[in-house]
Amino acid sequence: MPGSGESEIVLIPLDEPGLERLLEAAVADAEPTEVMPPVDGPAGWTEARREAFLAFHRRRSLNPDTAIETTWVVEVDGRVCGAARLRPVSGRSALEVEAGVWLGRSARGRGIGRKVTAVLLDAARDGGAAKFVATTTVDNAAARRLLSGTGAELDVRGAEIDAHLDF
Repeated sequence: MPGSGESEIVLIPLDEPGLERLLEAAVADAEPTEVMPPVDGPAGWTEARREAFLAFHRRRSLNPDTAIETTWVVEVDGRVCGAARLRPVSGRSALEVEAGVWLGRSARGRGIGRKVTAVLLDAARDGGAAKFVATTTVDNAAARRLLSGTGAELDVRGAEIDAHLDF
């Protein structure tokens, strides 16, 4: 329960109705390249990009035959503002879990990413992970601060940064 003046942040497991709401939030408040792999064609939220966004999440999270990660819709005060995900990956000696978060422009800079990341860390630990990993770019200062704030070790590889946190 949030305190006075604090937003209520809820992570809801992704389902088909949630996916439609997530697409609406992405179109309204994010650039396609911020929330999905690139799609050829003109800039913006074309019909092809909208379909690719839906197909991407169905394939990676909703279709039991192809799912490789668990995705949650991030709601702030009842409004969808982004997504969070965890994907098990094989590590050298123990289970690693890769995390990802995107938030729409209107939700950035309000501490929401930090709270969502804390929930992902708890979910990873509860799921038996021994290591939490994430990747961002060197120009994403907010993500770098968020990942360093978790205590993760950051390794720069050219334009990308890998974050590693052992539990």
